[in-house]
Amino acid sequence: MYFAVVRLRGTVGVHRKIKDTLAMLRLHKRYHCVVIPDTPSYRGMLQVVKDYVAYGEIDAETLAMLLRLRGRLTGNKKLTDEYVKEKTGYNTIEEFAKAVIEGKASLKDLPDLKPVFRLHPPRGGLKSIKWHYPIGSLGYHGKDIKKLLYKMR
Repeated sequence: MYFAVVRLRGTVGVHRKIKDTLAMLRLHKRYHCVVIPDTPSYRGMLQVVKDYVAYGEIDAETLAMLLRLRGRLTGNKKLTDEYVKEKTGYNTIEEFAKAVIEGKASLKDLPDLKPVFRLHPPRGGLKSIKWHYPIGSLGYHGKDIKKLLYKMR
């Protein structure tokens, strides 16, 4: 299982421990997103930064959408089906995303893929960045993280 983690709050006045954890997660700016595996160490990191990010379980369809629309290679080139087929053997981005979610492949199998997805600000805005989900937009969303990611694609 994989988590999608989106940073929603800025850097002013952030405690050093939280700032360091966000840096370890490669979330340096607002609206940056990373996809991380569900391991105990990552769960601990998410617990530290839960007041600054939104996160939840990602499915293959949403991962494919992120890779297709926001996946970038070195040199800011878009990720294409041809590149995925050449480097991994999977025919399309959707097949590769399904294999990643099932654990048969890894995002590291694409050598030049940047680990951070730079998203747009959400269409229609956020609920609140002071309260946790479902009242606000911060914290654990579960499967509903895909609603936020679709607003930000």
